[in-house]
Amino acid sequence: MKKIVTEVEGEGLVKLLGETVTLFCASYIYTGKLVGVNDSCVLLDDAKVVYETGAFNEKEWKDAQKLPGSWYIQLGMVESFGILKV
Repeated sequence: MKKIVTEVEGEGLVKLLGETVTLFCASYIYTGKLVGVNDSCVLLDDAKVVYETGAFNEKEWKDAQKLPGSWYIQLGMVESFGILKV
C-alpha cells in the first residue's frame, strides 16, 4: 500500500517555534527553545546537549550540559523531535 505524504504549511518544526523542544539526532540529543527553522537547520536558544536522559518520566535530565549561546543543528542529523516535559 502506498501512502502519499503532502506538505502541510505550519506543521512540523515550524509549528513548535517558541516551544522548548527535544531533538533526537544521529549522535546526540539536543534540547532548547526553538527560535528558528529553515531548509537546512534549526536554531535553539538556551540549548543543552543531553548526555544521559534518565527516565523519561523524571522532571529533569540526568545529565544535560548547557551550550554557549544560541546553537544551530543541521536538519539532516535530526531523527525525531517533539516536546518532552522534563
